[in-house]
Amino acid sequence: MLSPDALLQDLNTFGFIFECLCIRDIKVYSSAVGGRVSYYHDRYGLEADCVLQLADGRYALIEFKLGSRDIDDGAAHLLELRQLIKKSNAEKRAKLREPELLLVITGGEMAYTRSDGVKIVPIGCLRD
Repeated sequence: MLSPDALLQDLNTFGFIFECLCIRDIKVYSSAVGGRVSYYHDRYGLEADCVLQLADGRYALIEFKLGSRDIDDGAAHLLELRQLIKKSNAEKRAKLREPELLLVITGGEMAYTRSDGVKIVPIGCLRD
């Protein structure tokens, strides 16, 4: 039986539920400005839990991390993706737009910007 206590004992499942909750919120809030939400995974194993693209072409790469211990891993994935885009742009004529925002959404209580530019934002800060 799934209960709040059971979820606290199974943080992996709770993390998936947290990710779905975040994606739902982002879809709702971004739809007011024509935003689209998708997912990124490539053949090298790089992924972003969420890609939020606005109608003008700007986009954000987003990771969801329930616990603060995983924030560094989420930020590292996002920075790796941005570096891959920069590398691709240096090697090709057709340039890919770089992400406007690298964001880790957490279950924490404090929002801040890391020294590498990745924004850390609690889910409670998401709103229209």
